[in-house]
Amino acid sequence: MRRPLIPILLAVLLLSGCAGLEFPDLYDLPDLTVPAAPSAPVGDAATALAALPVKGRAPKTGYDRDQFGRRWADVDRDGCDQRNQVLARDLTSVEFKPGTHDCVVLSGALLDPYTGDGVPFLRGEATSADVQIDHVVALSNAWQTGAQQLDPVTRELFANDPLNLLAVDGPTNGSKGDGDAATWLPPARGYRCAYVARQVAVKATYGLWVTAAEADAIARILEGCPGEPLPVSALPASRAAG
Repeated sequence: MRRPLIPILLAVLLLSGCAGLEFPDLYDLPDLTVPAAPSAPVGDAATALAALPVKGRAPKTGYDRDQFGRRWADVDRDGCDQRNQVLARDLTSVEFKPGTHDCVVLSGALLDPYTGDGVPFLRGEATSADVQIDHVVALSNAWQTGAQQLDPVTRELFANDPLNLLAVDGPTNGSKGDGDAATWLPPARGYRCAYVARQVAVKATYGLWVTAAEADAIARILEGCPGEPLPVSALPASRAAG
């Protein structure tokens, strides 16, 4: 039933002598449903990869960034947007804008996982793009490997889940585009195991599939790091819809 609380609320109002009062149509109230968190995969990266469906890419028809909801939405409901949260998580020597409850990062230093190079971050029109937030599984890739079937709330979670977000060197992120593991890997070879493990974790968590070429590429990387652990989402087990 869409709102099982409604009969209970009506009964309470009637029994309390409030039946004569006017009140809004309960069916016009905001949805009270609390969506369940996506299921986390189990085992190591190679085990989780073997459990992923292997299919061809779906057409890109209908893809638009807006299909994944608000940009940098506060999906964990802690008062800070996801972009600034990822910057605070991944940078060192972080300085926050005063008066923002440590929710706006002004500067910091990034050890870029994709290149191994140090990249300074300074918030500003000409400098913010030096450090970008990468969707490890690109949104358009997700759209073509199962996200079309996800509901809008889950797509917004996907686009803002810290599991799928990394602060990285801006130009390197630009070179990746929407490539999957079959077409792009981080230049820093020492990070490739962790990178593909994160892609597997994201796809397993959100019920997406891999292409045959993508699965082969990931499997080749994981052969060099048996037992590579899966990262897990930092999102709470459930969160209020809004």
